[in-house]
Amino acid sequence: MTFESRNPFTEEFITSFESLKTSDIAYKLHLAKLVYPSWKKVPFDKKSILFFKVSEILEKNKEQYARLITLEMGKVIKEARAEIEKCAMLCRYYAENAEKHLADEIVATEGKKSYIRFEPLGAVFAVMPWNFPFWQAFRFAVPSLMAGNVAFLKHAPNVPQCALAIENIFLQAGFEEGVFQNLFLEISDVESVIAADIVQAVTLTGSERAGSQVASLAGKYLKKTVLELGGSDAFVVLADADLDITVPNARLSRMINIGQSCIAAKRFIVEKSIYESFLEKFIESFKQLKFGNPLDENSDYACLARPDLAKNLENQVQRSLAQGANLVLGNSKADKAFFQPSILTGITPDMVAFNEELFGPVASVIVAQNENEAIELANRSVYGLGASVWTKNLEKGEKVAQQLEAGSCFVNAIVKSTPLLPFGGIKRSGYGRELSIAGIREFVNMKAIFVK
Repeated sequence: MTFESRNPFTEEFITSFESLKTSDIAYKLHLAKLVYPSWKKVPFDKKSILFFKVSEILEKNKEQYARLITLEMGKVIKEARAEIEKCAMLCRYYAENAEKHLADEIVATEGKKSYIRFEPLGAVFAVMPWNFPFWQAFRFAVPSLMAGNVAFLKHAPNVPQCALAIENIFLQAGFEEGVFQNLFLEISDVESVIAADIVQAVTLTGSERAGSQVASLAGKYLKKTVLELGGSDAFVVLADADLDITVPNARLSRMINIGQSCIAAKRFIVEKSIYESFLEKFIESFKQLKFGNPLDENSDYACLARPDLAKNLENQVQRSLAQGANLVLGNSKADKAFFQPSILTGITPDMVAFNEELFGPVASVIVAQNENEAIELANRSVYGLGASVWTKNLEKGEKVAQQLEAGSCFVNAIVKSTPLLPFGGIKRSGYGRELSIAGIREFVNMKAIFVK
Protein backbone atom coordinates (compact mmCIF):
# COMPACT_ATOMS: atom_id res chain seq x y z
CA MET A 1 0.00 0.00 0.00
CA THR A 2 1.16 3.54 -0.78
CA PHE A 3 0.33 6.24 1.73
CA GLU A 4 -0.42 9.11 -0.60
CA SER A 5 -0.67 12.78 0.24
CA ARG A 6 -2.89 14.55 -2.30
CA ASN A 7 -4.59 17.92 -2.05
CA PRO A 8 -8.33 17.15 -2.39
CA PHE A 9 -9.16 20.73 -3.41
CA THR A 10 -6.71 20.95 -6.31
CA GLU A 11 -6.18 17.21 -6.85
CA GLU A 12 -2.44 17.95 -6.77
CA PHE A 13 -0.18 15.05 -5.79
CA ILE A 14 2.12 16.10 -2.94
CA THR A 15 4.13 13.07 -1.85
CA SER A 16 3.82 9.41 -0.92
CA PHE A 17 5.30 6.86 1.45
CA GLU A 18 5.63 3.11 1.24
CA SER A 19 4.21 0.81 3.87
CA LEU A 20 6.53 -0.81 6.39
CA LYS A 21 8.22 -4.09 5.63
CA THR A 22 7.80 -7.00 8.05
CA SER A 23 11.31 -6.41 9.37
CA ASP A 24 10.55 -2.73 9.99
CA ILE A 25 7.43 -3.60 11.98
CA ALA A 26 9.36 -6.11 14.05
CA TYR A 27 12.01 -3.49 14.81
CA LYS A 28 9.43 -0.94 15.96
CA LEU A 29 7.71 -3.48 18.19
CA HIS A 30 11.09 -4.43 19.65
CA LEU A 31 11.96 -0.77 20.24
CA ALA A 32 8.71 -0.20 22.13
CA LYS A 33 9.41 -3.28 24.23
CA LEU A 34 12.87 -1.97 25.07
CA VAL A 35 11.80 1.52 26.05
CA TYR A 36 8.61 0.68 27.96
CA PRO A 37 10.24 -0.51 31.23
CA SER A 38 12.06 2.81 31.65
CA TRP A 39 9.25 5.02 30.34
CA LYS A 40 6.66 3.65 32.75
CA LYS A 41 8.92 4.67 35.67
CA VAL A 42 9.31 8.28 34.55
CA PRO A 43 7.68 10.42 37.27
CA PHE A 44 4.69 12.59 36.49
CA ASP A 45 6.56 15.86 36.94
CA LYS A 46 9.07 14.92 34.23
CA LYS A 47 6.36 13.69 31.86
CA SER A 48 4.48 16.94 32.46
CA ILE A 49 7.54 18.93 31.42
CA LEU A 50 7.67 16.95 28.17
CA PHE A 51 4.02 17.62 27.42
CA PHE A 52 4.32 21.31 28.18
CA LYS A 53 7.12 21.26 25.60
CA VAL A 54 4.83 19.50 23.10
CA SER A 55 2.26 22.22 23.70
CA GLU A 56 4.88 24.90 23.02
CA ILE A 57 5.96 23.21 19.78
CA LEU A 58 2.36 22.97 18.59
CA GLU A 59 1.67 26.64 19.27
CA LYS A 60 4.98 27.87 17.87
CA ASN A 61 4.42 25.96 14.62
CA LYS A 62 0.65 26.29 14.51
CA GLU A 63 0.51 27.80 11.02
CA GLN A 64 2.76 25.10 9.58
CA TYR A 65 0.73 22.25 11.07
CA ALA A 66 -2.61 23.85 10.22
CA ARG A 67 -1.53 24.28 6.61
CA LEU A 68 -0.47 20.62 6.52
CA ILE A 69 -3.94 19.53 7.68
CA THR A 70 -5.57 21.73 5.05
CA LEU A 71 -3.38 20.51 2.22
CA GLU A 72 -3.85 16.83 3.05
CA MET A 73 -7.57 16.62 3.83
CA GLY A 74 -9.15 19.93 2.81
CA LYS A 75 -10.19 21.39 6.16
CA VAL A 76 -10.55 25.18 5.96
CA ILE A 77 -7.51 26.85 7.48
CA LYS A 78 -9.29 28.58 10.36
CA GLU A 79 -10.67 25.23 11.55
CA ALA A 80 -7.28 23.55 11.08
CA ARG A 81 -5.67 26.24 13.19
CA ALA A 82 -8.26 25.70 15.93
CA GLU A 83 -7.50 21.96 15.84
CA ILE A 84 -3.83 22.59 16.61
CA GLU A 85 -4.73 24.98 19.41
CA LYS A 86 -7.02 22.32 20.90
CA CYS A 87 -4.21 19.74 20.83
CA ALA A 88 -1.93 22.15 22.70
CA MET A 89 -4.65 22.71 25.29
CA LEU A 90 -5.09 18.95 25.71
CA CYS A 91 -1.36 18.55 26.42
CA ARG A 92 -1.54 21.22 29.11
CA TYR A 93 -4.64 19.67 30.66
CA TYR A 94 -3.05 16.26 31.20
CA ALA A 95 0.30 17.76 32.15
CA GLU A 96 -1.53 19.54 34.96
CA ASN A 97 -4.03 16.85 35.95
CA ALA A 98 -2.66 13.37 35.15
CA GLU A 99 -0.98 12.84 38.50
CA LYS A 100 -4.18 13.76 40.32
CA HIS A 101 -6.30 11.54 38.07
CA LEU A 102 -4.03 8.55 38.69
CA ALA A 103 -3.30 9.08 42.37
CA ASP A 104 -3.82 6.06 44.63
CA GLU A 105 -7.39 5.82 45.92
CA ILE A 106 -7.70 4.78 49.55
CA VAL A 107 -10.49 2.27 50.24
CA ALA A 108 -11.77 1.52 53.75
CA THR A 109 -11.67 -2.26 54.40
CA GLU A 110 -10.96 -4.56 57.35
CA GLY A 111 -7.30 -4.46 56.37
CA LYS A 112 -4.69 -2.14 57.81
CA LYS A 113 -4.31 -0.52 54.42
CA SER A 114 -6.26 -0.85 51.15
CA TYR A 115 -6.06 1.21 48.02
CA ILE A 116 -6.42 1.18 44.24
CA ARG A 117 -3.27 1.81 42.27
CA PHE A 118 -3.29 2.79 38.59
CA GLU A 119 -0.47 1.29 36.55
CA PRO A 120 0.33 1.28 32.82
CA LEU A 121 -0.33 -1.77 30.66
CA GLY A 122 2.26 -1.66 27.88
CA ALA A 123 1.74 -0.35 24.36
CA VAL A 124 -1.52 1.19 23.11
CA PHE A 125 -2.13 0.64 19.38
CA ALA A 126 -4.32 3.32 17.78
CA VAL A 127 -6.09 3.23 14.43
CA MET A 128 -7.07 6.82 13.71
CA PRO A 129 -9.10 8.62 10.99
CA TRP A 130 -8.33 11.52 8.69
CA ASN A 131 -11.07 14.00 9.66
CA PHE A 132 -9.21 15.50 12.63
CA PRO A 133 -5.72 14.22 11.85
CA PHE A 134 -3.95 15.90 14.76
CA TRP A 135 -6.71 15.97 17.38
CA GLN A 136 -7.66 12.30 17.06
CA ALA A 137 -4.04 11.21 17.45
CA PHE A 138 -3.33 13.48 20.40
CA ARG A 139 -6.62 12.53 22.05
CA PHE A 140 -5.44 8.96 22.51
CA ALA A 141 -1.70 9.57 22.80
CA VAL A 142 -1.50 12.21 25.52
CA PRO A 143 -3.42 10.35 28.27
CA SER A 144 -1.91 7.01 27.22
CA LEU A 145 1.64 8.29 27.50
CA MET A 146 0.98 10.27 30.68
CA ALA A 147 -0.29 7.03 32.25
CA GLY A 148 3.06 5.41 31.45
CA ASN A 149 2.14 3.44 28.35
CA VAL A 150 3.97 3.65 25.04
CA ALA A 151 2.02 4.17 21.81
CA PHE A 152 1.72 3.18 18.16
CA LEU A 153 -0.25 5.22 15.62
CA LYS A 154 -1.68 3.74 12.44
CA HIS A 155 -3.07 6.81 10.77
CA ALA A 156 -5.37 7.09 7.76
CA PRO A 157 -3.56 6.58 4.42
CA ASN A 158 -4.47 10.04 3.09
CA VAL A 159 -2.79 12.01 5.92
CA PRO A 160 0.73 10.52 6.05
CA GLN A 161 2.50 13.85 6.47
CA CYS A 162 0.33 14.66 9.48
CA ALA A 163 1.25 11.28 10.98
CA LEU A 164 4.96 11.90 10.52
CA ALA A 165 4.68 15.44 11.86
CA ILE A 166 3.04 14.18 15.04
CA GLU A 167 5.77 11.60 15.62
CA ASN A 168 8.39 14.27 15.03
CA ILE A 169 6.75 16.62 17.55
CA PHE A 170 7.18 14.05 20.31
CA LEU A 171 10.84 13.53 19.35
CA GLN A 172 11.46 17.29 19.24
CA ALA A 173 9.96 17.63 22.70
CA GLY A 174 12.46 15.17 24.12
CA PHE A 175 10.55 11.89 24.23
CA GLU A 176 12.83 8.89 23.90
CA GLU A 177 12.67 7.11 20.56
CA GLY A 178 10.15 4.29 20.76
CA VAL A 179 7.76 5.94 23.21
CA PHE A 180 5.52 7.16 20.35
CA GLN A 181 5.84 5.58 16.91
CA ASN A 182 4.05 6.08 13.62
CA LEU A 183 3.30 2.93 11.64
CA PHE A 184 2.64 2.99 7.89
CA LEU A 185 0.86 -0.36 7.99
CA GLU A 186 -0.76 -2.50 5.36
CA ILE A 187 -4.21 -3.60 6.52
CA SER A 188 -2.95 -7.16 6.40
CA ASP A 189 -0.26 -6.29 8.98
CA VAL A 190 -2.66 -4.89 11.58
CA GLU A 191 -3.26 -8.33 13.12
CA SER A 192 0.44 -8.94 13.72
CA VAL A 193 0.72 -5.68 15.66
CA ILE A 194 -2.38 -6.39 17.76
CA ALA A 195 -1.02 -9.89 18.47
CA ALA A 196 2.35 -8.59 19.71
CA ASP A 197 2.99 -9.12 23.42
CA ILE A 198 3.93 -5.50 24.04
CA VAL A 199 0.55 -4.32 22.71
CA GLN A 200 -2.00 -4.56 25.50
CA ALA A 201 -4.73 -2.21 24.29
CA VAL A 202 -6.27 -1.06 21.02
CA THR A 203 -8.20 2.12 20.34
CA LEU A 204 -9.98 3.00 17.11
CA THR A 205 -11.91 5.98 15.86
CA GLY A 206 -13.65 5.31 12.58
CA SER A 207 -16.46 3.45 10.89
CA GLU A 208 -18.61 0.66 12.31
CA ARG A 209 -17.05 -1.76 9.85
CA ALA A 210 -13.48 -0.89 10.83
CA GLY A 211 -14.42 -0.96 14.51
CA SER A 212 -15.97 -4.39 14.21
CA GLN A 213 -12.94 -5.79 12.40
CA VAL A 214 -10.39 -4.37 14.82
CA ALA A 215 -12.44 -5.32 17.88
CA SER A 216 -12.68 -8.88 16.57
CA LEU A 217 -8.91 -9.09 16.25
CA ALA A 218 -8.40 -7.53 19.66
CA GLY A 219 -10.83 -10.02 21.16
CA LYS A 220 -8.99 -12.88 19.49
CA TYR A 221 -5.79 -11.85 21.27
CA LEU A 222 -7.50 -10.70 24.49
CA LYS A 223 -6.56 -7.04 24.18
CA LYS A 224 -8.72 -4.32 25.68
CA THR A 225 -10.40 -1.94 23.23
CA VAL A 226 -11.98 1.50 23.08
CA LEU A 227 -14.07 2.27 20.00
CA GLU A 228 -15.39 5.67 18.92
CA LEU A 229 -17.48 4.98 15.84
CA GLY A 230 -20.14 6.72 13.79
CA GLY A 231 -22.88 9.00 14.93
CA SER A 232 -26.16 10.43 13.73
CA ASP A 233 -26.49 13.07 16.41
CA ALA A 234 -29.90 14.52 17.13
CA PHE A 235 -30.29 18.29 17.39
CA VAL A 236 -33.59 18.60 19.25
CA VAL A 237 -35.37 21.96 18.91
CA LEU A 238 -38.20 22.39 21.40
CA ALA A 239 -41.13 24.72 20.82
CA ASP A 240 -39.82 27.47 23.08
CA ALA A 241 -36.31 27.61 21.59
CA ASP A 242 -34.85 30.99 20.71
CA LEU A 243 -34.32 30.56 16.98
CA ASP A 244 -31.94 33.52 16.73
CA ILE A 245 -29.56 31.52 18.91
CA THR A 246 -30.54 28.02 17.82
CA VAL A 247 -30.28 28.37 14.03
CA PRO A 248 -26.68 29.70 13.88
CA ASN A 249 -25.65 26.88 16.18
CA ALA A 250 -27.56 24.38 14.06
CA ARG A 251 -25.60 25.46 11.00
CA LEU A 252 -22.32 25.43 12.92
CA SER A 253 -22.99 21.96 14.31
CA ARG A 254 -23.79 20.55 10.87
CA MET A 255 -20.98 22.30 8.98
CA ILE A 256 -18.00 21.73 11.28
CA ASN A 257 -15.28 20.28 9.05
CA ILE A 258 -17.85 20.45 6.22
CA GLY A 259 -19.91 17.87 8.10
CA GLN A 260 -17.09 15.34 8.41
CA SER A 261 -17.39 14.92 12.15
CA CYS A 262 -18.83 12.05 14.17
CA ILE A 263 -20.40 14.52 16.60
CA ALA A 264 -21.71 16.94 14.00
CA ALA A 265 -25.49 17.29 14.28
CA LYS A 266 -27.11 15.31 11.48
CA ARG A 267 -30.78 14.90 12.39
CA PHE A 268 -32.55 18.18 13.24
CA ILE A 269 -35.69 17.21 15.10
CA VAL A 270 -37.99 20.20 15.44
CA GLU A 271 -41.33 20.54 17.22
CA LYS A 272 -44.15 21.14 14.75
CA SER A 273 -45.22 24.54 16.09
CA ILE A 274 -41.90 26.15 15.12
CA TYR A 275 -40.86 23.83 12.31
CA GLU A 276 -41.61 26.23 9.44
CA SER A 277 -39.88 29.14 11.15
CA PHE A 278 -36.84 27.05 11.94
CA LEU A 279 -36.61 25.65 8.40
CA GLU A 280 -36.90 29.10 6.80
CA LYS A 281 -34.12 30.52 8.96
CA PHE A 282 -32.02 27.37 8.60
CA ILE A 283 -32.17 27.51 4.79
CA GLU A 284 -31.28 31.19 4.81
CA SER A 285 -28.31 30.57 7.11
CA PHE A 286 -26.96 27.87 4.78
CA LYS A 287 -27.21 30.28 1.86
CA GLN A 288 -24.79 32.62 3.64
CA LEU A 289 -21.98 30.04 3.70
CA LYS A 290 -18.94 31.05 1.66
CA PHE A 291 -17.27 28.48 -0.57
CA GLY A 292 -13.61 28.87 -1.45
CA ASN A 293 -10.06 27.62 -1.31
CA PRO A 294 -9.55 26.06 2.13
CA LEU A 295 -6.39 28.14 2.56
CA ASP A 296 -8.48 31.32 2.23
CA GLU A 297 -9.31 32.81 5.63
CA ASN A 298 -12.78 33.82 4.41
CA SER A 299 -13.85 30.34 3.27
CA ASP A 300 -16.51 28.62 5.37
CA TYR A 301 -16.23 25.35 3.48
CA ALA A 302 -14.30 23.83 0.60
CA CYS A 303 -14.26 20.12 -0.23
CA LEU A 304 -14.53 16.72 1.34
CA ALA A 305 -11.34 14.83 2.09
CA ARG A 306 -11.61 12.47 -0.90
CA PRO A 307 -13.76 12.10 -4.02
CA ASP A 308 -15.06 8.69 -2.94
CA LEU A 309 -16.47 10.24 0.23
CA ALA A 310 -18.43 12.76 -1.82
CA LYS A 311 -19.66 9.99 -4.10
CA ASN A 312 -20.84 7.95 -1.13
CA LEU A 313 -22.72 10.97 0.22
CA GLU A 314 -24.33 11.44 -3.19
CA ASN A 315 -25.50 7.82 -3.09
CA GLN A 316 -27.08 8.28 0.34
CA VAL A 317 -28.88 11.46 -0.71
CA GLN A 318 -30.13 9.87 -3.95
CA ARG A 319 -31.48 6.87 -2.06
CA SER A 320 -33.20 9.16 0.44
CA LEU A 321 -34.84 11.14 -2.37
CA ALA A 322 -36.00 7.91 -3.95
CA GLN A 323 -37.62 7.04 -0.61
CA GLY A 324 -39.59 10.31 -0.61
CA ALA A 325 -37.33 12.90 0.98
CA ASN A 326 -37.30 16.45 -0.39
CA LEU A 327 -34.21 18.42 -1.34
CA VAL A 328 -35.04 22.01 -0.35
CA LEU A 329 -31.51 23.39 -0.72
CA GLY A 330 -28.32 22.29 -2.41
CA ASN A 331 -27.52 19.58 -4.89
CA SER A 332 -27.80 15.82 -4.84
CA LYS A 333 -24.75 15.33 -7.05
CA ALA A 334 -21.07 15.18 -6.14
CA ASP A 335 -18.36 16.79 -8.27
CA LYS A 336 -15.07 15.08 -7.52
CA ALA A 337 -14.49 15.88 -3.82
CA PHE A 338 -17.06 18.68 -3.80
CA PHE A 339 -20.57 18.54 -2.42
CA GLN A 340 -22.86 21.53 -1.91
CA PRO A 341 -24.30 22.18 1.56
CA SER A 342 -27.77 20.68 1.34
CA ILE A 343 -30.94 20.36 3.39
CA LEU A 344 -33.41 17.47 3.23
CA THR A 345 -36.96 17.52 4.57
CA GLY A 346 -39.83 15.04 4.65
CA ILE A 347 -37.55 12.63 6.49
CA THR A 348 -39.15 9.59 8.12
CA PRO A 349 -37.52 6.88 10.30
CA ASP A 350 -37.43 4.37 7.44
CA MET A 351 -35.19 6.54 5.25
CA VAL A 352 -31.45 6.39 4.65
CA ALA A 353 -31.06 10.01 5.79
CA PHE A 354 -32.53 9.05 9.16
CA ASN A 355 -30.79 5.73 9.72
CA GLU A 356 -27.33 6.16 8.22
CA GLU A 357 -24.59 8.59 9.11
CA LEU A 358 -24.34 11.28 6.43
CA PHE A 359 -20.67 12.23 6.67
CA GLY A 360 -20.79 15.52 4.86
CA PRO A 361 -22.70 18.82 4.50
CA VAL A 362 -26.25 17.42 4.37
CA ALA A 363 -28.79 18.22 7.09
CA SER A 364 -31.93 16.15 7.65
CA VAL A 365 -34.78 18.20 9.15
CA ILE A 366 -37.48 16.16 10.85
CA VAL A 367 -40.88 17.18 12.25
CA ALA A 368 -41.87 16.10 15.77
CA GLN A 369 -45.48 16.55 16.90
CA ASN A 370 -44.42 17.30 20.47
CA GLU A 371 -41.60 16.98 22.99
CA ASN A 372 -42.24 13.29 23.67
CA GLU A 373 -42.11 12.41 19.99
CA ALA A 374 -38.93 14.47 19.62
CA ILE A 375 -37.30 12.33 22.31
CA GLU A 376 -38.60 9.13 20.71
CA LEU A 377 -37.28 10.13 17.28
CA ALA A 378 -33.92 11.14 18.69
CA ASN A 379 -33.54 7.75 20.35
CA ARG A 380 -34.77 5.84 17.32
CA SER A 381 -31.27 5.39 16.00
CA VAL A 382 -28.65 2.67 16.06
CA TYR A 383 -26.15 5.35 17.07
CA GLY A 384 -25.66 7.06 20.40
CA LEU A 385 -22.67 9.38 20.31
CA GLY A 386 -23.99 12.85 21.06
CA ALA A 387 -27.16 14.95 21.17
CA SER A 388 -28.20 18.50 21.94
CA VAL A 389 -31.42 20.11 23.17
CA TRP A 390 -32.47 23.69 22.50
CA THR A 391 -34.96 25.48 24.74
CA LYS A 392 -35.40 28.59 26.88
CA ASN A 393 -36.43 26.39 29.81
CA LEU A 394 -33.17 25.02 31.21
CA GLU A 395 -34.89 22.66 33.63
CA LYS A 396 -36.94 21.13 30.83
CA GLY A 397 -33.87 20.96 28.58
CA GLU A 398 -31.94 19.07 31.25
CA LYS A 399 -34.80 16.59 31.74
CA VAL A 400 -34.94 15.95 28.01
CA ALA A 401 -31.15 15.53 27.86
CA GLN A 402 -31.38 12.92 30.60
CA GLN A 403 -33.76 10.89 28.43
CA LEU A 404 -31.64 10.94 25.28
CA GLU A 405 -29.60 7.82 24.51
CA ALA A 406 -26.13 9.17 23.87
CA GLY A 407 -22.70 9.42 25.43
CA SER A 408 -22.90 13.22 25.57
CA CYS A 409 -25.93 15.48 25.77
CA PHE A 410 -25.63 19.26 25.65
CA VAL A 411 -28.35 21.80 26.43
CA ASN A 412 -28.23 25.04 24.40
CA ALA A 413 -24.75 24.20 23.15
CA ILE A 414 -23.42 22.12 20.30
CA VAL A 415 -21.85 18.77 21.13
CA LYS A 416 -18.08 19.00 21.43
CA SER A 417 -15.20 17.03 22.86
CA THR A 418 -13.30 18.64 25.71
CA PRO A 419 -10.64 17.33 28.13
CA LEU A 420 -12.96 18.28 30.97
CA LEU A 421 -15.63 15.69 30.16
CA PRO A 422 -15.63 11.98 29.21
CA PHE A 423 -16.17 11.40 25.51
CA GLY A 424 -17.57 8.31 23.79
CA GLY A 425 -20.73 6.60 22.66
CA ILE A 426 -23.20 3.80 23.18
CA LYS A 427 -24.98 1.39 20.82
CA ARG A 428 -23.25 1.31 17.42
CA SER A 429 -21.31 4.45 18.24
CA GLY A 430 -18.88 2.31 20.21
CA TYR A 431 -17.82 1.90 23.81
CA GLY A 432 -15.25 3.12 26.27
CA ARG A 433 -14.33 6.71 27.01
CA GLU A 434 -11.65 9.15 26.01
CA LEU A 435 -10.65 12.44 27.68
CA SER A 436 -11.00 13.63 31.28
CA ILE A 437 -10.30 11.28 34.20
CA ALA A 438 -12.23 8.47 32.47
CA GLY A 439 -9.99 8.60 29.40
CA ILE A 440 -6.71 8.34 31.23
CA ARG A 441 -8.05 5.41 33.27
CA GLU A 442 -9.14 3.36 30.25
CA PHE A 443 -5.71 1.88 29.57
CA VAL A 444 -4.35 1.22 33.01
CA ASN A 445 -4.29 -1.69 35.41
CA MET A 446 -6.59 -0.76 38.30
CA LYS A 447 -4.65 -2.79 40.82
CA ALA A 448 -6.11 -3.47 44.26
CA ILE A 449 -3.56 -3.42 47.09
CA PHE A 450 -4.62 -4.95 50.44
CA VAL A 451 -2.43 -5.02 53.53
CA LYS A 452 -3.55 -6.84 56.68
